[in-house]
Amino acid sequence: MGAVLGDVLGFAAAVAVSPLPIIAVILILATPRGRLNGVLFTVGWILGLAALGAVMLAIASPAGASAHKHPATWVGALKLALGVFLVSFGARQWRRRPRDPSQAQLPKWMGATDRLTPVKVFALGLALAALNAKNAPLTIAAGAAIGSAGLPVGQQIASLAIFVVIATLGLLAPLAVFLLGGERAKTTLGNWKEWAAQHSVAVMAILFFVLGLKLLGDGISILTS
Repeated sequence: MGAVLGDVLGFAAAVAVSPLPIIAVILILATPRGRLNGVLFTVGWILGLAALGAVMLAIASPAGASAHKHPATWVGALKLALGVFLVSFGARQWRRRPRDPSQAQLPKWMGATDRLTPVKVFALGLALAALNAKNAPLTIAAGAAIGSAGLPVGQQIASLAIFVVIATLGLLAPLAVFLLGGERAKTTLGNWKEWAAQHSVAVMAILFFVLGLKLLGDGISILTS
């Protein structure tokens, strides 16, 4: 189990520092129902990651993700495809990054966070975790790494749980600051939001490029061994 965690933690850390959901939860916490909606958003995020990871494990188990504790050929092909996607996406993001970070613009839907109902906030957290093009490939890659390690079911579930916890730290940090930080919380969260908004594209571009290269290497290694 220790070996697979070494692979999974990198993907979890990349999901955790994804700027978009961090900015979203900070904006949600600033709304009149910030306490409730912030918790609902985080719960939706956790369930989205867990559901996508569980689906990947469910697919991997009957499909023979490993043979004699060696990843199956289809796992290598999947990692190779994910690697190509992440490298391409990272390079595209880097080319599109604003030359002046202060000119970076947030998605238009973020301007409506104060009008979202609790149900919509929960659904937003779910969607950003499970359906977002930036986070879903990383969760799928983590699920493939766990499923191909030849672990017993209990250890697979434990590994997925660790992935979800680490991947949620980026949301838990602003939530904790909001709940425990008192009057200074608004200033702290505002500074975090500004930094994330200005540097989100560059940060994700670098992360995707590095993790994409790792997946390419893993996929080639599996397919050629």
